[in-house]
Amino acid sequence: MEPRTDEVARKSKILQALEDQNTSVTLDDPLENDMILNMGPQHPATHGVLRLLIRLDGETVIGCVPEVGYLHRGYEKLAESCTYHEFIPHTDRLDYLSPMNNNTAYAMAVEKLLGIEAPPRAQHIRVIISELARISSHLMFLGSLAMDVGALTVWMWAFREREKEYDIFENIAGARFTTSYTRIGGLAQDVTPETLAMVKKFAGELPGYLEECERLLNKNRIFLGRTDGVGVISPEKALDLGLTGPGLRACGIEHDLRRASPYLVYKDLDFNIPVYEGGDSLARYYVRMDEMRESVKILQQVLEKMPAGEVHAFKPKKVLPKKDRVYTKMEELIHDFMIVNFGVEPPVGEIYSAVEAPKGELGFYIYSHGEGYPWRLKIRSPSFVNLQSLPTMMMGGLISDVVAIIGSLDPVMGEADK
Repeated sequence: MEPRTDEVARKSKILQALEDQNTSVTLDDPLENDMILNMGPQHPATHGVLRLLIRLDGETVIGCVPEVGYLHRGYEKLAESCTYHEFIPHTDRLDYLSPMNNNTAYAMAVEKLLGIEAPPRAQHIRVIISELARISSHLMFLGSLAMDVGALTVWMWAFREREKEYDIFENIAGARFTTSYTRIGGLAQDVTPETLAMVKKFAGELPGYLEECERLLNKNRIFLGRTDGVGVISPEKALDLGLTGPGLRACGIEHDLRRASPYLVYKDLDFNIPVYEGGDSLARYYVRMDEMRESVKILQQVLEKMPAGEVHAFKPKKVLPKKDRVYTKMEELIHDFMIVNFGVEPPVGEIYSAVEAPKGELGFYIYSHGEGYPWRLKIRSPSFVNLQSLPTMMMGGLISDVVAIIGSLDPVMGEADK
């Protein structure tokens, strides 16, 4: 989807004028005829506690400085005093719109450090919960972006579908929001046939509901006017800023870790990577809509290929034993006691493991001293990295475009501030 010609021309004219006047867009210059606007951190359109310092020439944005840190909870430092198992619930609170994906990404990172792998059935179920989380996150994006530009009906429809997913999560993990479902070496428990039937029904019905939303938005003059040619970023600039996920693929760059660096069972599945040209808010919307349809294809394939077997690896001293073994065997009782109280003891070294989260590359870097606690844990959260692109996207836009641009980027401050 190419940006509108008039929008591109308007932005190019403003940027050229700034260059001709040798005008810096930093916020330290004398104001003259400009105005500094403080947006957030308590603002509904910033999608969380994000503060933006915006410099305006009339209604045109000529400078923007995002300020984060208002939700900082110190998770990376907290990990140093948690055993590897104790940190699992904290991953729920990173991107709290896709906790199942966060759980999976962290468990895979620790498994890479330990040199173990989850059983095949557990890997298939992890794909299911990861794609359900992707759909849930994109539905929130769809509803919130539509509401930000005035389409309240789509917000209600998107939340209707998300509620169906939360019913599935409740059947899988016993919780709707903060699930803490994965375990190092597998999953907390297996899924029931009834739950798999719910997933199959949801996957079969979702494409029809997405078409309903598109009929309200794709030819709506207001929606197109607020997103087409708004928040443009070039492919080169997107790469320079480390943009990943739908934001990068909306610039015409086909990069998805499920293809570029396959994990779990993605290499055995048939799905496409949606890519659009233009790098604007409308292209980011198109990418996410198509990604939900591809997630449905993935869900249907995994349901067909679901193997039988265990969902928990039998690895003494590395994986928490199942409770039926703890209560009946002395060795498993000892292993459970040691892992719970002192943690697993991985080899000395460092690893980095990443997955394709709904918002981009979610990675965990772990440095081990061979103790039950990580010596250092660093989270590569996509929302934090993607926020670097806001000043570029907003440059030359109108103050009313700021709301749509933030919505199209879809940040979650829980993982941006960590």
